[in-house]
Amino acid sequence: MDSAIEPSPAPSTRGRRARGFSGDDRERAILATAERLLGERPLSEISVDQLAKGAGISRPTFYFYFTSKEQVLLALFDRVVEQARSNRGDALQRLAEDEEQGWRDAIGPFCATFADHRAITSAAAAAQYTSAAVRELWSQVMERFVVEVTEAIESERRRGAAPDGIPARDLATVLNSMVERSLFSTFADTAPAVPEERLLDTLVSVFMGAIYGRA
Repeated sequence: MDSAIEPSPAPSTRGRRARGFSGDDRERAILATAERLLGERPLSEISVDQLAKGAGISRPTFYFYFTSKEQVLLALFDRVVEQARSNRGDALQRLAEDEEQGWRDAIGPFCATFADHRAITSAAAAAQYTSAAVRELWSQVMERFVVEVTEAIESERRRGAAPDGIPARDLATVLNSMVERSLFSTFADTAPAVPEERLLDTLVSVFMGAIYGRA
């Protein structure tokens, strides 16, 4: 069973008003209801009334926390990404100790977290084509990843572990785009996709080949 997404410690800005996100039981109930329903049907078939009823609140109370069901999805996806980032820790700062293990520790938490919350992953993947807000959020998330991986590649090149080659940011952009598509394909059950049990090994192998010139 998927583990529930807890509200992030810092107040979210994904709803109508930042101060409305107190992390209380009602917000958790809305998010838990949304994740449960997303496991049963697409976002388009979920109504605000269903979210409110499942959370044990009224429709007006729902709107105190979120402006729409799409905002609920944004909050859920935001929290999935932040949970994965938190689980990753300082892996990218430990590449000098063991390059392959460092990248495995950096990528692995995203594979695990997206797998744990595949209903959210699937909904977010689909919403990218219909929601400008989801596209904007994912663009911001991807930019952060590209910057972090760019810095890691440049650091590995400076210490002589990785050879010089194409611009580090270009390489980081392509690698992150590959991870993004692979995660969405595998956990949103779209084809073609790498089998879940081989996904992490495959991604790590590609990173090692692209950055260091070895598998």
